[in-house]
Amino acid sequence: MEVKKVYEFWLEDSYFDEKTKEELRGIADDEREIEERFYRDLEFGTGGLRGIIGAGTNRMNVYTVRKATQGLANFIIKENAQEKGVAIAFDSRNMSPEFAEEAALCLAANGIKAYIFASLRPTPMLSFALRELGCTAGIVVTASHNPPEYNGYKVYWEDGAQITYPKDKEIISEVNAITDYAQVKTISRQEAQKAGLYDVIDSQIDDKYSESLKNLVIHPEIIKEEAKNLKIVYTPLHGTGNIPVRRILAELGFTNVYVVKEQELPDGNFPTVSYPNPEDKNAFSLALRLAEEVDADIVLATDPDADRLGVYAKDSVTGEYISFTGNMSGMLILEYILSQKKEMGILPENGAVVTTIVSGKMAREIAKDYHVNLIETLTGFKYIGEQIKFFEQNQDYEYLFGYEESYGCLVGTHARDKDAVAAVMTLCEVAAWCRYQGMTLCDKMKELSDTYGYYREGLSTVTLKGQDGAKAIQALMKKIRLDIPEKIGNKTVIQFRDYQENVLYDCVSKEKTQTGLPKSNVLYFELEDHAWCCVRPSGTEPKIKFYIGVKGCDEKDAEGQLSEMTEAVKKIAE
Repeated sequence: MEVKKVYEFWLEDSYFDEKTKEELRGIADDEREIEERFYRDLEFGTGGLRGIIGAGTNRMNVYTVRKATQGLANFIIKENAQEKGVAIAFDSRNMSPEFAEEAALCLAANGIKAYIFASLRPTPMLSFALRELGCTAGIVVTASHNPPEYNGYKVYWEDGAQITYPKDKEIISEVNAITDYAQVKTISRQEAQKAGLYDVIDSQIDDKYSESLKNLVIHPEIIKEEAKNLKIVYTPLHGTGNIPVRRILAELGFTNVYVVKEQELPDGNFPTVSYPNPEDKNAFSLALRLAEEVDADIVLATDPDADRLGVYAKDSVTGEYISFTGNMSGMLILEYILSQKKEMGILPENGAVVTTIVSGKMAREIAKDYHVNLIETLTGFKYIGEQIKFFEQNQDYEYLFGYEESYGCLVGTHARDKDAVAAVMTLCEVAAWCRYQGMTLCDKMKELSDTYGYYREGLSTVTLKGQDGAKAIQALMKKIRLDIPEKIGNKTVIQFRDYQENVLYDCVSKEKTQTGLPKSNVLYFELEDHAWCCVRPSGTEPKIKFYIGVKGCDEKDAEGQLSEMTEAVKKIAE
């Protein structure tokens, strides 16, 4: 159907409410806006939906959410898995409660029981809850760290991880098969409750989640000794982290926790930040100001759905607050877990660390030093969660830690997605342990670099919005594939991997083998001197991303190499 006809259908059909029609009448004279909203259906990708909130087929609204949920319901019924129900959580974004409610009522209309949190919760708590409740699947309504105009919808399966192949493709097929909104079912909340198909998740899940986290603590005696001496500034960035983060820190005895008041309460407009992302240094402005006032040791920020953690720590030498990348905070936690478990004699011989191909490479050296296995997956924490399932099924490895460069990690197996609440708890334990040893987090990070090498990573992105942008991103990927560079900057390409074509090409021996990972639109360049570069379109934003990594002999050398590589990568994108 032509774009204009779809637009007119939404204006005229009785299925769509008056508020939606009023919004669409407001763009009647804007052909470009009509095109953007209706040129396609909002894509249900391998993780679910994500898009701008608004009326239209290419927008996040109650109708696109219902359609996605109907497709999920159809798949669950085909799997004969409807008896176990679906757990639902939502974050602080605009329309999150409404979208969660619509999903619950659509499931109920299909005879599938919905378990829904009464108020906002972090994403990892959904992963925990669905396993605790024995559900078939889970839904989280969130757009993570995206700008305020976005919202999203992620689907999880019974193991607690986001859906992966082949279930992701099968669910996508079911969603795409719905071409008529009349196929989408819904009922009222009253009807759903009367039928026993709508349950509000009670606070026992919150209690069990907190207990699960406390069981992960390695040195409670050191926390007891040092917690009162550690000053922590924390901001939930208007998201879901405020209550669970403060609860776990208080229960462990961290009493000097200062919360950024301006960012304490949930607010989907994120009024104090332009971009609620702990990867963005601007998101820390208020937190760092408070840190200066109270002389904090560490400064922490979680994103709106509390699955990512950003960190600053005070350098005792300069008195400045130093930013830690996701790779750096990941290495602090990783080395702490391995070193302390080894010291206590509880480091398993079949232990495994899981990370992604675009994450920092210091983990390889740390894992090798402690004689544990390191497994690399495609980008996306769902693949790390999937490995835990494989470990349990095959009984071959014991999960120790998982992390990715984009500020996400998972300590323990209580959840199967990155968990910033658990990360806050563990990083504060690491800080307490460092203090007990007469060190700061900055001192410990320098010690790791001196021991394993000065690794530095960067990310360069090209944003190309809208229909034309999507085409341009695909054209750029095709161009790189057709003209594989022999060098990037001054570094020779020694190995090239095309994950979409499942080809690993050794540039020295000229031998071609398979990548060993699922197919994905990703290009990877292994370079000389331990450097690397990876190119992939974002799965959640209109961007193409260039990941870069180098290893230097000292901090200055590493920073210089990273700067040169970043400039070289920009030329590839031209």
